[in-house]
Amino acid sequence: MNEILFNALAALAYGGVGILILVLGYVITDLLTPGKMHELIWEQRNRNAVLLVCANTLGSAIVVTSAILASDSEIGLGAGLLSTAVYGLVGLGVMGLSFLLIDLITPAKIARMISSTEPHPATWVSAAAHVATAVVVAAALT
Repeated sequence: MNEILFNALAALAYGGVGILILVLGYVITDLLTPGKMHELIWEQRNRNAVLLVCANTLGSAIVVTSAILASDSEIGLGAGLLSTAVYGLVGLGVMGLSFLLIDLITPAKIARMISSTEPHPATWVSAAAHVATAVVVAAALT
């Protein structure tokens, strides 16, 4: 019974770290794009913003999941939670850098296109880069 309770509490702790990373990913995405994401998504129903936030959330979840799986239970819960948080932050940083690099090398600014009301193909490029970058970071953790 003690093992079940410990594992349940550990799952809650990992879930808490995961949620914090996901929220931070949303905040970073909001900072890297013009306008406020909550207005673009919930008030203006902007598809470009929705696509980017969805890709960022999935990418963040991929990194966090891989970090949780890579944390060895023998090193202890605290160390496992710390490694999950650190790798989650690394993943967010790399995804943010990827977004900025793509924006730098493309002829039009993706950040501006994301706030546009008309769907734009460049948003798909940025969204795919978020997920692809997350998969690369996740693979590096294994």
